[in-house]
Amino acid sequence: MTSDTMPALLLVEDDALLAGTLHDALALAGYRVETLEDGDRAHARLAAPGHGQALVLLDLNLPGRGGLEILEAMRRHDRDTPVLILTARGAIEDRVKGLDLGADDYLAKPFALDELEARVRALLRRRQHDDSPQLHVGPLHFDGLTQRFTLDGTPLELPPREQRLLVYLMRHAGEPVEKGHLLTQVFSGDTLGDNAIEVYIHRLRRRLAASPLTLRTVRGLGYVLESDTQERDGE
Repeated sequence: MTSDTMPALLLVEDDALLAGTLHDALALAGYRVETLEDGDRAHARLAAPGHGQALVLLDLNLPGRGGLEILEAMRRHDRDTPVLILTARGAIEDRVKGLDLGADDYLAKPFALDELEARVRALLRRRQHDDSPQLHVGPLHFDGLTQRFTLDGTPLELPPREQRLLVYLMRHAGEPVEKGHLLTQVFSGDTLGDNAIEVYIHRLRRRLAASPLTLRTVRGLGYVLESDTQERDGE
């Protein structure tokens, strides 16, 4: 693998000793790593499209702008790049808020380098799968190139918001997805009523009613799309 094809990671961490250790470990693991130690510089780097990173490792306690502000600004235009937040062990409220704002995972300090590398690999694999132009869940197919669904070979026409919601549920088929996560990852920037998610879920259930697909509400966990076959692209 040449340096041009190595995944590019952005590490935002103000502790110089920790940042150096993480930079060296990730570089040794085969990644191109850029390190920023200042929240304002990280905000400028990530708040506009075109940052070019495959994954962001983001400390929340930074000089200048905080990590949550950086994450929120990034998610206004970039819903896809994985973000792994790094937090103090006791900062549960910050972890929850980070996940609500669209972070994909978190690690509480101190952590083992092996665990960090495993989380990075998992997030990059998920991103690679999500970028697939073809999604399949049982008889439901989505072609990312044409932006069209078929159900049992028949075209399934959906309004834009229902389409975005169904694509996200297909990407996470078999896994409960929280309502708050849908708001940040699917409908970020949209003005929605209090019951909008429930309305869209109800509409999708009606459209899928004659198929072997089920869109269940899991109390306390969210919504999960399931199929008798659980056939997904790449599995």
